[in-house]
Amino acid sequence: MRTTDAPVRRPTSAARVVRITPDGRTTLPDRLATEEPMEIRVHGPGEAPVPVAVTMRTPGNDFALAVGFLLAEGLLAGPADLDGIAYCLGGDGEQQFNVVTVRLRTPVVARVRPRNVVTTSACGVCGTASIDDIADHCTPVTAGPEVAATVLDALPGTLAGAQRTFDVTGGVHAAARFSPDGRLLDVREDVGRHNALDKLVGQALLDGALPLTDDVLLVSGRLSFELVQKAAVAGIPVVCAVGAPSNLAVATAERFGQTVVAFLRDGRANVYSHPERVVGP
Repeated sequence: MRTTDAPVRRPTSAARVVRITPDGRTTLPDRLATEEPMEIRVHGPGEAPVPVAVTMRTPGNDFALAVGFLLAEGLLAGPADLDGIAYCLGGDGEQQFNVVTVRLRTPVVARVRPRNVVTTSACGVCGTASIDDIADHCTPVTAGPEVAATVLDALPGTLAGAQRTFDVTGGVHAAARFSPDGRLLDVREDVGRHNALDKLVGQALLDGALPLTDDVLLVSGRLSFELVQKAAVAGIPVVCAVGAPSNLAVATAERFGQTVVAFLRDGRANVYSHPERVVGP
């Protein structure tokens, strides 16, 4: 079963920019974060593939993005349920690198609720009815590790040093997994914050690493409900953000037993839920 996708699209695109400074105007080359649609399709044995969603994403790690999304939506139970992933073929046999089909070992089509809107790079669970609906396939996380406050303080700097696409474009979000002692385990970037996390979790699924019961998650921006939910599905007990959390993100973390640490920067942090996992001053 093939579970890795070839780098068929670049995560950045060339552009020309007119830079205005006090000294005048200069035309220079620039790089922009690539944003393209990707349709995710799914089917089980004897079923025809059906579309689940179209997401605006940065190309790269497309297979991980697809399985991470399906896991969060409750359509993929785990790695044992995965039978294959492939880019689709057009009518002339040419591969369509913006359409990914995931084949499962169990029937799934009857459970698919296609989204009526494109999932943009700014949103996550658009079209989901309620938090109770998502909780149906998401159980509370385990106790997880304790993490020193000094370890948390160092995470944003480590993440910043690993954001290759951001360094070039300044225009993508990042999600990263860390060990309790602050070791960087993996990082993914995308124009969509929810896509970055789906890529991170999806790659962990493909690597056989789920559930991520000992991991610390850090996201580069604000912390919204769908990010906490996706982390809970993956079993992540400690969820950190450089930016602010929403009230629903905190309420969801309380419900699923997760520690939320936000405004993690400049030697400071706010712990919004389950502070017992954070030790030290």
